[in-house]
Amino acid sequence: MTTKTIRQIIKIDDEKCNGCGLCIPSCAEGALQIIDGKARLVSEKYCDGLAACLAECPQGALTIEQRAAEDFDEAAVKLHLEENPDGEELPCGCSSAIVTRFEQPETAEASPVETSSPPSTLSQWPVQLTLVPPTASFLQGTDLLLTADCVPFAYAGFHQYLLKNHSLLVACPKLDDFQAHLQKLTGILRQSDIRSLTVVHMEVPCCFGLVHIARQAVQSSGKDIPLQEINIGIKGDRKS
Repeated sequence: MTTKTIRQIIKIDDEKCNGCGLCIPSCAEGALQIIDGKARLVSEKYCDGLAACLAECPQGALTIEQRAAEDFDEAAVKLHLEENPDGEELPCGCSSAIVTRFEQPETAEASPVETSSPPSTLSQWPVQLTLVPPTASFLQGTDLLLTADCVPFAYAGFHQYLLKNHSLLVACPKLDDFQAHLQKLTGILRQSDIRSLTVVHMEVPCCFGLVHIARQAVQSSGKDIPLQEINIGIKGDRKS
């Protein structure tokens, strides 16, 4: 029978958690995982209750509570980390388990030099969020598309189904400066006449941070800007 004692342990608010995964890298014990789109406590004995993960949650979904729980087991944590290679992290904080190669269907051999391709639907330059001035003329009266860096590479229909008739901003919520992006996007929404904002991100946990940037920027702008979220799978399929 498992013995439980009254101690501090992590508590996750499902209503607030959006599955962004920013808390995962901060838990050195591997006590947290994204399961079914939400952060979950894998086992009570893996949580030391020191709350290193709290500051990483942009939604405020993590708190520490005092309740009956299994004692923290350092030996069990060590075994857990050794037996779960998924705990290895990429520089972005995502699990190394996402590193994979896809089999592509056989197609006719392409010409070494492509002489024709579908026309680009890009209507402005620059595209990087860091480089775009808030007062740029192409931001006036537009439908804005904010996309994660990897989306155009994964989603073959990016130009045809997403970019067409939109102004474009490109950013990475993990590898770039999160706060700088938040301030820049807030400034753009305040100073420009944006009709709508569509956020396109990859399905990997760290990419959901782009949605948080957009939501907080809209709120901080003081404007009622319609916000849509689109999720792209790592195989290029549209999840939502």
